[in-house]
Amino acid sequence: MIISPVNQDRRTFLGSAGLGLGSIALNALLQGDAAAGDHGGSGSQQPHFPPSVKNVIFLFMSGGPGHMDTFDPKPQLSAMEGEYVPDSIGANVPNIPRSGVGSKLMASPFGFKQYGDSGIEVSDLLPHTARHVDDLCVIRSLNHRIPVHGPAENFTLTGSSLGERPSLGGWVTYGLGSEARDLPGFMVLSSNSSGPAPQRPGWGSGFLPARFQGTQLDDQSGVPYSDLPNLYSVADRREQLDFIRLMNQQHLKQQNANSELEARIESYELGFRMQLNAPEILDLSRESAATQKMYGIDQKASAVFGRHCLLARRLVEQGVRFIQLRNGGWDAHGSLKNNHINRCRATDLPIAGLLQDLKQRNLLEQTLVIWGGEFGRTPTTEGNQKGDKRGRDHSPAGYTMWLAGGGIKGGQVIGATDELGFVPVERPLSPHDLHATMLHGLGLDQHKLVYLHNSREEIPTVLGGEVIHEAFAT
Repeated sequence: MIISPVNQDRRTFLGSAGLGLGSIALNALLQGDAAAGDHGGSGSQQPHFPPSVKNVIFLFMSGGPGHMDTFDPKPQLSAMEGEYVPDSIGANVPNIPRSGVGSKLMASPFGFKQYGDSGIEVSDLLPHTARHVDDLCVIRSLNHRIPVHGPAENFTLTGSSLGERPSLGGWVTYGLGSEARDLPGFMVLSSNSSGPAPQRPGWGSGFLPARFQGTQLDDQSGVPYSDLPNLYSVADRREQLDFIRLMNQQHLKQQNANSELEARIESYELGFRMQLNAPEILDLSRESAATQKMYGIDQKASAVFGRHCLLARRLVEQGVRFIQLRNGGWDAHGSLKNNHINRCRATDLPIAGLLQDLKQRNLLEQTLVIWGGEFGRTPTTEGNQKGDKRGRDHSPAGYTMWLAGGGIKGGQVIGATDELGFVPVERPLSPHDLHATMLHGLGLDQHKLVYLHNSREEIPTVLGGEVIHEAFAT
């Protein structure tokens, strides 16, 4: 039965009319409309200087890919297989839990080859991504001191291990808004939730207004609760929303300035536009068979992440500012060989397809692609496992991530870890430096993107990070 506003009090009507839109109202409030002025914030909606990046796709590999098994080859591990860590190296490893210093060294079960004009070495696990190595800026010297998944994931995606701060996507949409009219400016897709558990702060708004948190997207069903209710037509919904807007505007006149109410009014409109347009945007059947094959959607192992990567490209085309693709299951404490084979089968071809597709559509030059996890893995065997049952522990003290697109100078390696892969010995960098670099590409000065919280001017990088200037082509 179609609900009519006649014969209902306002509270009852708003409660019923909100069905199908309620979750959107708080998850994605007007990321493309005025951020400035919210509770003392200074999100400019304009870059501070000319940007090289318009959109960001963060390929987050949750659980910790082994850097010496993917992008940081360590031939000395093979030469010292089964030996204990020498004191000359172990003495330089930070005294943090699970460092692996007292365990036996474990050679990578995978080979490495040089690729591209740059000759950067990449693991045999990643033959498809390796073809794009000349577009990659591989950073081999990231490090922090948090050896536990949840806090480390929060640190990587928010700048704080506590989970109380806004996510990167939240800061970006706060600072720049979004060009997407019919979709939220920050969207999240998650695959392989076998572990570790997703950390909600990674797409949360923290102390920023709720409009800046990420909206979770399902590649099959789309945005949760965005379908029109049964028996409702577009005309019915439009009539209801017009009535809601009228009542809210009358209430707003009595409130004078009320940013939350203003945001609520507009959130209903965003939800309505999503109901009309999101199904078409998310319909991958509109893509050619060749395109779907390029992303690995035709293969069982890579179908899910392939759909996510293809959706990321389509979302970029719609102007969505920040897209986070989370792929879990990299936590290889045992059976690292099988674990990483399976994870790379799921992600390698889709990521290569994404880079190729963005490039051929002239979108890579405006889109910054980031790959990596919350930490790497130790060069040693965990416990007393044997053969292919061996795994590695967590290694925040030294690990690898890479950047591509968005003005990044590809075909280069920044930083280095020691000969076994424990700690950086050249150009040590932190997640805060990576965050500052991402913001710089977007034309945002980390020190000028400010939000007043508890009488303190907060910035995205907490206490500041160093922009990795050599990562950019100019």
